[in-house]
Amino acid sequence: MATETLQFVVNRHKVPVTLFILMYIDVLRCQPFTIPFRTPSDCGAEEFFDISSLSCVRCGPNQRRSTTGLSCVCQSGYKTVTTDKASISCEKCLPNKPGVTKDGFGCIRCPGGLSNDGKCQCPPGDVLVERDLNGTLLEEARCETCDEDSPALSVPNRNGDRCERCLAAYVNTSCACKSPNVPGGGLCFPPGIISTNVNPTVTYSQLKFSVQSAWFLENLYSSSSACLGFSNLTACQALGNMCVMNMHSFSSASTDACALFNNIFRFRAALSSTQGISYWRANLPWLYYGDEPGVAIRVLQTDPVPIGFSFRGKNNNTDFRLLAAVYNVRGEFLRWEQVGGQNLQLCPQPKTKRAAAFSFGTAYKESCDLSVAQLFATHPEPLFYDVFLDLGGGENTKLLPLPTLIQNQQYNGRFINQESMNNWYLSRRMFLVDTLSGREKSTSSQPKVIRVASSVKIRFQLVPRTQEGKVFPPLMTVTYTDVLITDLNTQTVATTFAVEYEMDQSEARLKTDIALGVLGGVAVLYSLLKTISWKRRIASSFIDLETMVKFLLFYAGDLANVFFAVTVGTGLYWLIFYKTLKAQQFVSVLLPLPAQEEQFVTYIGCAFALKAVQFLHKLALQVTVDIFLIDWERPRTKTNRSVPVSGESKNDTSPVSIWRTYFVANEWNEIQTIRKISPTFQIMTVLFFLEVLGFSNLALRDPWSNLQRSPEEYTPSYSLTLRYGVTATLWLCIGLLQVIFFTVFYAHFVEDKIRQFVDLCSVSNISVFILSYRCFGYYIHGRSVHGHADTNMEEMNNNLRREAESLCAQRGLLPNTEVQTFQVSLTSRLGMHYKKIQDSISRRNQPSRLTDASTLSSLEPHFKAYQAMNHFLGCVIDHAHSDMDYIVKDKLMFESVIGMEFLEPTEKSIFYNDEAHTFSNMLYYGNEATLLIFDTLFFCVVDLGSQSFVLAAVLTYVQQVIFRFLRNSLGRKNLANKTLVDERFLI
Repeated sequence: MATETLQFVVNRHKVPVTLFILMYIDVLRCQPFTIPFRTPSDCGAEEFFDISSLSCVRCGPNQRRSTTGLSCVCQSGYKTVTTDKASISCEKCLPNKPGVTKDGFGCIRCPGGLSNDGKCQCPPGDVLVERDLNGTLLEEARCETCDEDSPALSVPNRNGDRCERCLAAYVNTSCACKSPNVPGGGLCFPPGIISTNVNPTVTYSQLKFSVQSAWFLENLYSSSSACLGFSNLTACQALGNMCVMNMHSFSSASTDACALFNNIFRFRAALSSTQGISYWRANLPWLYYGDEPGVAIRVLQTDPVPIGFSFRGKNNNTDFRLLAAVYNVRGEFLRWEQVGGQNLQLCPQPKTKRAAAFSFGTAYKESCDLSVAQLFATHPEPLFYDVFLDLGGGENTKLLPLPTLIQNQQYNGRFINQESMNNWYLSRRMFLVDTLSGREKSTSSQPKVIRVASSVKIRFQLVPRTQEGKVFPPLMTVTYTDVLITDLNTQTVATTFAVEYEMDQSEARLKTDIALGVLGGVAVLYSLLKTISWKRRIASSFIDLETMVKFLLFYAGDLANVFFAVTVGTGLYWLIFYKTLKAQQFVSVLLPLPAQEEQFVTYIGCAFALKAVQFLHKLALQVTVDIFLIDWERPRTKTNRSVPVSGESKNDTSPVSIWRTYFVANEWNEIQTIRKISPTFQIMTVLFFLEVLGFSNLALRDPWSNLQRSPEEYTPSYSLTLRYGVTATLWLCIGLLQVIFFTVFYAHFVEDKIRQFVDLCSVSNISVFILSYRCFGYYIHGRSVHGHADTNMEEMNNNLRREAESLCAQRGLLPNTEVQTFQVSLTSRLGMHYKKIQDSISRRNQPSRLTDASTLSSLEPHFKAYQAMNHFLGCVIDHAHSDMDYIVKDKLMFESVIGMEFLEPTEKSIFYNDEAHTFSNMLYYGNEATLLIFDTLFFCVVDLGSQSFVLAAVLTYVQQVIFRFLRNSLGRKNLANKTLVDERFLI
């Protein structure tokens, strides 16, 4: 096993076992994860760029950096002397042998001149020979052709321009790599470095099988051996890449790539860490943050990023810059690359839209389906990225590593990164497309499986209660998809790149819950008051099932108002504070994520459901209300004609016309669904503001409040919170403006149908008596001050003129008053007497067009009951019943506010002066607030579900038409049933 081999190496090198105790000492301390930004070009002439530590390291004495800048070589005239496996030393050549051999390990006389780097030169076309046939270094070099068949143990180099020793990198081996040496990856290793029993399989957990990778089979042993035994930087990087291709997953009982890497990582515990970061071992790539519990919390939520994001002022900072160190699959460092092209974003998008991903505060998400054949063409080999956040600093630029969360990573068979944050196993390196590790037979064959980063998400988390726009280290989450290759030309894979911004919503949720709790408690008390008031108005003192149901209905409406107020307030809060971030110096508010909005959407749904219950309750009450039209008109005696009766003459009387009653009933029928706003205008105006003027852009998940967007710009997704806030606020504002316009201007200067109806009652000599409950209702005093209304045009005009000139009494119920509308609180006796007569009036069937004598005779009792009711109510109003008398008084302000009467009518009924015309509560007109909130919630719920303002507008209009039709139809039937007015006259 690999661990047994490591023990052998430890004993061989005499490393004290106690050094392993130092493995995670630094991990226990909180440390800053920042490094300076360096590139190979930044290193001096005597420095090389260490691809493991990503920093410039000074070369040793008499050394200079190589042409690539990634290693050190001896200066001209110096030969290389190996001191250990990780470094070299240089020794100056003697004057009699001034030339340095091509391999740099010896000195020799040259047949000609020396090159600029101190090596012998041969004429063009010749190969410089520095060793004899057995590999012995010559006293003087020769220019000749390499002989591969000779026993010189030398072969042409890869470029064919010189002869060199076999396995020049490891001088203790031979070309034949004879036993006990172990060949691997074209190299020859001494025995015992690491166990040859390595596991070259790649596990595809989504497909539930493993593949013996040809790439791993060729390179896993050699890379791990070269990394452990010789500290070869490229080999260590290649081993790390194979671990990354295996999803960073490992098991304590396995010898796969990640297990080998972690064994070498533990073996290097005695060595110094890189860049002062304990998780980054010398000569190794940084793949993990450690496996102790809670490390993810410490890394992601302890130390803020040392820069702040602001939107104005001298420190304006609205963009962030990501850099990536790019390696190929062989472990070679390729370049530093700015993230923003197609390195992390596979979906083809214009440059301007790609740039939006790196604008702070803009929630970016792009998804697409990519052809597997296209991925094969563009990614023949995987590239690996170590991503950093550029912290700025000019010449002293600092970089912050981005922790990476691989969703597919397994630890001993568990998907630990899909569990709680306390168990997360953060890593560093990632790739986008792997078409190499899934090849079984050879590295040139078609792969059986490919891996694609189907989701790459970068998440910024705002520091709680920050006043400087600080964020915690960003987290990059990567999810890979295993694609079983069946047909390259038809297969596709879906990919997504997203940037999210998150803040701790616990405080906001707590405040919301507190507001709901407090206001919900107030709603309970208010509903109890309504229930008590209702019990008084029905003259009942028993708490029964009906009482509980009524309380729940009242509470549904009040609780709906609580949910509505809280949700609209929440939407306005985010709309104001997030969309005006540009006016703030530092970022302090970020939008809730879609997953965090689920509770908010639930509250909206609760508000709509409860408001619908309240609306239907009010609708049912209105279409079942008791109403009676009191006709005060008395018949007139005709003096010009007499009719003989039983031998005597008798004056003939003119019958009272029923048309006045029909006319008033018809007007009541017409005003049943009038409102203080125009619903059609409301819908069209809201739609105009949202779609035409661009107010919908205020709901986009970015901090900009521009109403118009260019098609070339990136358009983020909508925030449900902002969308609801914008829509509800706009609907309410337009509705309130309409109500203000109607009450302040239109009702005073154009038309007020409610006042017109009261005037019509006075002109028609008809009073309206309405009972919403058994002992409570409304009274409209329409008794004519002229005594008669059934008259001709001339007399009617004279009567109106006399009223205008104050030549007659006033219209009020009491003398010398003008108050015609009242709330009535009846005694139980009066209420029961009214109900008894009303029950005999009501009938189910209206007369048909063709009525016969039997039908008319069956209606005779109803007509008599109608006359009895008319006479009874007339007598009550005229104080003719001493046991059912009433008093008139003003209602206390507090009584009007809470909607409850403090005095219970025991001996006399009470008529409360009502100049506010609250009898409109029995119409749509008096329930505008309920209707407006219901329409708002209906529009918003449909829009949140469909993400379409147009569909929401259409369905809102349809539901308004349906409910208006139901209200008119059922109200007309109830009016005809309670007043005996034929439904055919209600047009």
